[in-house]
Amino acid sequence: QVHLAESGGALVQAGGSLRLSCAASGRTFRIYTMAWFRQSAGKEREFVAAVTWSGGTYYADSVKGRFTIARDNAKNTLYLQMSSLEPVDTAVYYCAARAWNYDTDPGRYDYWGQGTQVTVSS
Repeated sequence: QVHLAESGGALVQAGGSLRLSCAASGRTFRIYTMAWFRQSAGKEREFVAAVTWSGGTYYADSVKGRFTIARDNAKNTLYLQMSSLEPVDTAVYYCAARAWNYDTDPGRYDYWGQGTQVTVSS
């Protein structure tokens, strides 16, 4: 099994920045892709960004140019640097992992963290 634990969620003002972290433990050798998803009240969970073991990065159009995903394979840690935050970015952010190439469908990810709340005030 793989265990994922997010941290870094907070209340921040619009235009501000925040960095989320996700620490992976357990059978981390199974992980090829790590990703961030988010879910706001009353909405489905949506893809935010992903990074593969080889360093390929992928972003949702809504966050491109504002968010940066990074991965430290030696530390088994995933990051999401968020800047120019907007109230629409308010959501619970989840870290996810899978053994295959990236996908935007949350149903294709095998491992999930418990989520961390990000709230952006206007």
